[in-house]
Amino acid sequence: MYAGSAVAADDESSRANIAVIYPDIGEPYRSVFATIIEGIEDRTHGKVASFPVAMGATPPALSDELRRRDIHTVIALGRSGLKVASSLDRQINVVAGGVLSVPESESQGMLVQSLAPDPALLFNRLRSFVPGIKRVIVVYDPRQNDWLIRLAREAARTQGLELVALQAEDLKSAVRRYQDVLGSVNPRRDAIWLPQDSTTVDESAVLPLVLREAWSQNLVVFSSNVMHVRRGVLFSLYPDNAELGRSLAGAALSAQQSSSAPSRGIQALKQVLTAVNTRTAEHLGVDLRISQQRIHLALPEQ
Repeated sequence: MYAGSAVAADDESSRANIAVIYPDIGEPYRSVFATIIEGIEDRTHGKVASFPVAMGATPPALSDELRRRDIHTVIALGRSGLKVASSLDRQINVVAGGVLSVPESESQGMLVQSLAPDPALLFNRLRSFVPGIKRVIVVYDPRQNDWLIRLAREAARTQGLELVALQAEDLKSAVRRYQDVLGSVNPRRDAIWLPQDSTTVDESAVLPLVLREAWSQNLVVFSSNVMHVRRGVLFSLYPDNAELGRSLAGAALSAQQSSSAPSRGIQALKQVLTAVNTRTAEHLGVDLRISQQRIHLALPEQ
């Protein structure tokens, strides 16, 4: 069963016929999902029917409850929400968010808003902070991030950057790739991008190696994982949860109102905030004021 009863929908959301399925989970994730839902309700101008689900649960009565409420579109948040939504009636439109990625075979049946920042936005920030960068190097596992690298290639072409994307399907080959890269980079024109990739961006083996060598070579490293800013990368982008909620609600409303087939597939995150490591910026000689970029999180915190 899903945990608790749904929040009663008011007249506005009844017209919208949208429900939100999200994990019944503790902090800090509970607050993240709450903020996303606040953004959804802001966009729909009222409360939406909310169904918290326990981890690993597949509530058998949920499809019946959605039919009873005449709900045609579901916003699924997190892995648990996505798992439940994927088992619902196929007549129900599903918009998913709060997940990093899903297999492309699964995303073809729904719209998935990934938590992976859009490479175009990452490259834009990179060029703003360090205009002299001409080449971006990334090591990635194609099983996780093939879709993201396709977007990155297009973004690099558009912004006049060369993208060197190196595949690695295990930690050993990833370390070897980074060692080769770090032995041949030109810090005046090259930067390393660390994607959210459990194979190639290992926290105990890869990250210390890259950050140590980057510091000694004055090499720019940026990341898709905001936690890496605290560790020493120059910058990262991270979700603006309220804006993400508004975007998910907009996609859900469009799916209901469109006479054609709704958008499907996985999309990179465009609702982002910027985090910067000021100590690393000073070490690299990067004047953050010149970039005129708004910085939402500066680390180390003073």
